Amino acid sequence: MKTLIIGIGGMTNGGKSTLSRALQEQLPNCCIIAQDAFFKDDSVVPVDSHGFKQYDMLSALHMDRMMEEVEAWRRNPQAFMSSRYGATQLLPHVVNQQAFVLIIEGFLIFNYRPLNELMSRRYFLQIPYDTCKERRSSRVYTPPDPPGYFDGHVWPMYLKNRQEMEEMATDLVLLDGLNDREELLSTVLQQVTTDIEDLRQR
Repeated sequence: MKTLIIGIGGMTNGGKSTLSRALQEQLPNCCIIAQDAFFKDDSVVPVDSHGFKQYDMLSALHMDRMMEEVEAWRRNPQAFMSSRYGATQLLPHVVNQQAFVLIIEGFLIFNYRPLNELMSRRYFLQIPYDTCKERRSSRVYTPPDPPGYFDGHVWPMYLKNRQEMEEMATDLVLLDGLNDREELLSTVLQQVTTDIEDLRQR
């Protein structure tokens, strides 16, 4: 059984989820594990001196549970897909010829070394400050962002996390989140498809 893990990261509201879903639609045997699904309960997320909840940190996430999900996929991608999507069981000889793809999506996926080291390709979507702030303000979060949260916590933490990511992640492909969605998809899809074909030839 041949497997490929792709990381799609980026800043808040940069287009990570949109690109991940579009890529999944184009690839057979493809799953997404999203980091946002592993946030800890709001009651245990610490508050800084300004009263801002510290969500933009690895400590606000159940990274152990996320790794368990990833390891479950790695052990048996077909069974993982079946449990999550109700996928049709493939015959053993067909499975051996297939390439299974996992997309790991999230804003801090490249900052967590055990996760980062599993990826064959790493893409990071970035957008300018003004666009990011505008998009963030147009979305509804639970709990909602308090006044000043973007400039007081979200953006400073992005800059801090970005520096740490660049020190840790290698072969990081930066993508302009302002580019046309189809153009972004085409860029990533072409590279991933090439990787899949290379896997099948081995």
